[in-house]
Amino acid sequence: MILSIESSCDDSSIAVTEIATKKLLFHRKISQEAAHARYGGVVPELASRLHAVDLPRLLEEAKPYLDDLKAVAVTNAPGLSVTLLEGVAMAQALSIAKGLPIIAVNHLKAHIYSLFIEKEAIFPMLVLLISGGHTMVLDVKGFDDITILASTMDDSFGESFDKAAKMMGLGYPGGPVIEKLAQKGDPDRFKMPIPLQHDPRIAFSYSGLKNAVRLLVQKHQPLDDRTKADIAAAFQQAAIAHLLQKSKKIFQQVRPKDFAIVGGASANMEVRRAFANLCAQFGATLHLADLPYCADNAAMVGRCAIDAFYLERFSDALSIEVSPRTDNIF
Repeated sequence: MILSIESSCDDSSIAVTEIATKKLLFHRKISQEAAHARYGGVVPELASRLHAVDLPRLLEEAKPYLDDLKAVAVTNAPGLSVTLLEGVAMAQALSIAKGLPIIAVNHLKAHIYSLFIEKEAIFPMLVLLISGGHTMVLDVKGFDDITILASTMDDSFGESFDKAAKMMGLGYPGGPVIEKLAQKGDPDRFKMPIPLQHDPRIAFSYSGLKNAVRLLVQKHQPLDDRTKADIAAAFQQAAIAHLLQKSKKIFQQVRPKDFAIVGGASANMEVRRAFANLCAQFGATLHLADLPYCADNAAMVGRCAIDAFYLERFSDALSIEVSPRTDNIF
């Protein structure tokens, strides 16, 4: 079995996965959303202190499995340095105390493996990753063969939802709030710009769309409930249209047989519906993680670690480092 630890941002999570069968034997997560909501976003130092409390609590729950472990896996990049350190410190302690190798797991690669929890991996695959500060399209041919085909030039898809929600006073996290509010709104009341619509570059950008929301919010003060819903609907429609337009260009070039969406924002039902239609248009099979595994979790870290285990990608307990950086991530 492999014990896996996730602490890259504001979710403390531990899982235990059986290597041979890929069966998830234990999985628990403690979200910090309520603690950060009052600040309108994640406060790194607060997140770190909460991980220091919550991770030992979760490890105690996983205690029945600790005597049969073959390795400890932990997210070490990318993420918030002060929160990654909490998970890595726990992994180091377990490694030294029990003589276990450590498997350092890339957080974004783990999101890809959220598709394969308790399943065999399917490669090659085209993947849209919309998680936290990341928006990118990946050509995934295997564990060690991942190419970035497109990424964001500024804000990510998920960040733009958080910032739009904050400007309208809707709270944090913004993704679920905007999605729910948009269901009540008229997306055609306000004309939102679709980013890079006439730009030939295959890249993403959400700073301009975020600014369009800001201008609408300023213009229609004080915001009533109807206006908030209409802005949310118009914003979400433009944000997804941008994803679709740029992804369609990649579809035309790559013609994927299998396509997936991963990351916390992949739980958005309008995103899922839009890309189901795109995949149908190109004859591609759409793959989606189960909703409980879209956001950050240790189960996806453990599933990724299984493939790393068979490839013998082990780290020494004292040499493992954390990194917030997103360049050369794979």
